[in-house]
Amino acid sequence: MLTEGAGACTHPLAFVRAQRGWSYQRLARVVARRARDLGVANMAAERQKVWRWEHRGVVPDRVSQLALAAELGVSTDRVESHPWPAWLPTGDVVRTDYPWSGVGSVTSMIDVVEDALTDRRGFLTITGTGVATLASEWLKLEPAHLTAARDGGQVDAQIVNRIEHNIPGLRLMDDRLGGESVRRLVDAELGVVTELLARGSYTEEIGMRLQLLAAELARVAGWASFDAGYHTSAQRYWIAALHAAHAAGDRLIGANIMKNMALQCVDFARPREAVELANAAVASAGGISGRAGAMLQMRLARAHAALGEPTECSRALARCETAFERATPQDPAWAGIFDEGAYAAQIGICYIDLGHLAHADRWLEQALEVHSAVRARDHATYLLRRAAVQIDLGNLDHGCALVREVVPLLEATRSQRNGRRAEEVRRRLRRHASDPQAREVDQLLVRPT
Repeated sequence: MLTEGAGACTHPLAFVRAQRGWSYQRLARVVARRARDLGVANMAAERQKVWRWEHRGVVPDRVSQLALAAELGVSTDRVESHPWPAWLPTGDVVRTDYPWSGVGSVTSMIDVVEDALTDRRGFLTITGTGVATLASEWLKLEPAHLTAARDGGQVDAQIVNRIEHNIPGLRLMDDRLGGESVRRLVDAELGVVTELLARGSYTEEIGMRLQLLAAELARVAGWASFDAGYHTSAQRYWIAALHAAHAAGDRLIGANIMKNMALQCVDFARPREAVELANAAVASAGGISGRAGAMLQMRLARAHAALGEPTECSRALARCETAFERATPQDPAWAGIFDEGAYAAQIGICYIDLGHLAHADRWLEQALEVHSAVRARDHATYLLRRAAVQIDLGNLDHGCALVREVVPLLEATRSQRNGRRAEEVRRRLRRHASDPQAREVDQLLVRPT
């Protein structure tokens, strides 16, 4: 469960509240006050009413909408022409209608490097049918060939080699420092590749390599944005990455991008859309085994666990195990992160979502035994997950010990996702506020989050 502040995710009203620092009760009072200005004197300022607008799909009555619009400076005409919640002022939508071609890929890259870093929204923009359509379109497409640019300087293999050489370092920095620390650096690299694609002159082979670079850089930029809490930015990067992967004819990179998008949906309580994306990723990869295939199956397992489907989750975990046992040195470089520790930890997280805490704890314990603390962000994730499980199992002392272990890692990495997990642990600790140890470690978590 997310806090009210962390609830800025799927509904535009959540963004409006987060932007203005409104709780549900505060927003209810604002609407009631504005309604009095409109001549409705007896409107109750009910927190539950606002919560239902955001979480249950309840459409506010006309007076409430006009009252909120007045507070937000939105005209009555816009309220009339854009049915709730479309009139809420949340900025531009994420564009998904780029042509599936080389030109469409370049256009999507130009758009994303201009806009993504300035976006400050904390909710998912593409949901529901938009996710399903994107997944189905990706699976139907045939690889396209990129034609040479008509003008600009020559892009040779030496330039491409140099940019390719930088990518493992960017992945490593993201893994060890967190997304907030590296997202601008990755965006700058993506900007260089985008400019080469848009203005340079190159052979078809070089063009394909540039598209592959753009796809992976946009994927990493999306992941860093996701980790840092810029969720609409992440979607923008990943849409551009998918188009670049298609232009390069690399469906495995596309599958990895959709795998990332599926996890974002899991994080923000959109499990059905996560299943859509994870299934598309598995189908796109065409039955690949090894670490890459295992990662895709694990993401599908996570989605089914979040949806509360233990049978489907178990089936995906079995396929994941089979694929993982066939790992080879020839697995894609981006799959190297899925080692024994990550594998065990993800199984444990599946069991958390399914409510089997004892099983989850055993897998998380195994994960932490073999996972390298050098990969600070992921190690912190697993420690926080296990701390929460231990507290829920009634083992407060052990949970507190795990919190003490995780604090230096949280201070070393800038990860909004881990900040949210730390808040979840703090909520558990507050249930034991009478215990001096619980109060002490609760305060330890204040600074890093």
